[in-house]
Amino acid sequence: MPRRISLFLVSLMIASLLAACSGPSLSGSTPQSDTSPQPAGVATSVPPSPQQAPTQPASTLPAPTPSAQIEGSAPTPACSSPADLTPPMTEGPYFTANSPERASLLEPGMAGTKLVLTGYVLTTDCQPVAHALLDFWQADANGEYDNSGYTLRGHQFTDAAGRYQLTTVVPGLYPGRTEHIHVKVQAPNGPVLTTQLFFPGVESNETDSIFDPGLVMTIQDTGDGQTATFDFVVSAP
Repeated sequence: MPRRISLFLVSLMIASLLAACSGPSLSGSTPQSDTSPQPAGVATSVPPSPQQAPTQPASTLPAPTPSAQIEGSAPTPACSSPADLTPPMTEGPYFTANSPERASLLEPGMAGTKLVLTGYVLTTDCQPVAHALLDFWQADANGEYDNSGYTLRGHQFTDAAGRYQLTTVVPGLYPGRTEHIHVKVQAPNGPVLTTQLFFPGVESNETDSIFDPGLVMTIQDTGDGQTATFDFVVSAP
């Protein structure tokens, strides 16, 4: 090859190399963004967009713990506001303080007809009273009180719906009195109602000097005893 042609070709190659190595022109040129894929494992200068947090379901409150269930069923209390307060009654000579907390007064070998008394404690505007105190005491089936211990004595509290349930026996008669159950009822921080409950259709109701027909329970016979209902209306604090 002639020397002149060889020099010309070498000059062309040098010019091509210089053009490839030179940067873009600053006049009238717009830099283009790099859209080429990045090699795996190499971090880019711009952090990736954070991922959107997964949508969380609407939070719900935990279900309330149910109160201890009272056996059986009780009708919704019939109450018209303003309701009359439950009549008070004399305490009598046989009350004993500090009775045990219990809803059943039955004891092994106890004689008498089983009685399950249920009902509600309400205010005069017919609102149920939760955690109201009820303290019961009574004579046994022979008409005798235990004045040295706590037989047929006990207190309890209404549930969240204002309901109570007492399991006991039908009290017996003693001279001058008809069948009755003593009770003290108190709404939280309210005044104490002391009264008595009576049985319907008892002949001695007519001769009991303090009998009050407004304190008669509703009674039904069952296969193993009797059921009774009574709703107390008390003063709220």
